[in-house]
Amino acid sequence: MGPRHLVATVLVEPDVVQDLELRVMTDDMWLWPVRTAPVVVDGARMEFQIRRRLVEQRRGAWDEASDWTPAWIGFGGAWHEFGPDGNVRPSGPLPWAAHQRLWSALAEFDSSVRYRRRLNGIPTEPTTEWPGLNLR
Repeated sequence: MGPRHLVATVLVEPDVVQDLELRVMTDDMWLWPVRTAPVVVDGARMEFQIRRRLVEQRRGAWDEASDWTPAWIGFGGAWHEFGPDGNVRPSGPLPWAAHQRLWSALAEFDSSVRYRRRLNGIPTEPTTEWPGLNLR
């Protein structure tokens, strides 16, 4: 398994995706809808799998989100240190302030976002379409 970048996986009401993206950008975070994320080979399939897993894990509590947009929210350069080649080099665990900012931003969209308060990793290998963690 190659390098990973910590992200929160969220389900977002489709009409709110752009508003949430603008909100998290103010805290130097980025939002990628899973379907169009450059690290995903088959976006439609992964979107379906993530949405289904998240909705089914809640056993009916998130049924209204069964057609919402799965997205990843990651942390920009302000939350990391850069190495000599311009790539992010984690200096240690992600600061708690980053977690707090993320959860606060998501709380502002409470009725339009579903998420679990945990982070997971997505690949960060650079490709021609995806710069990896070169966030400058």
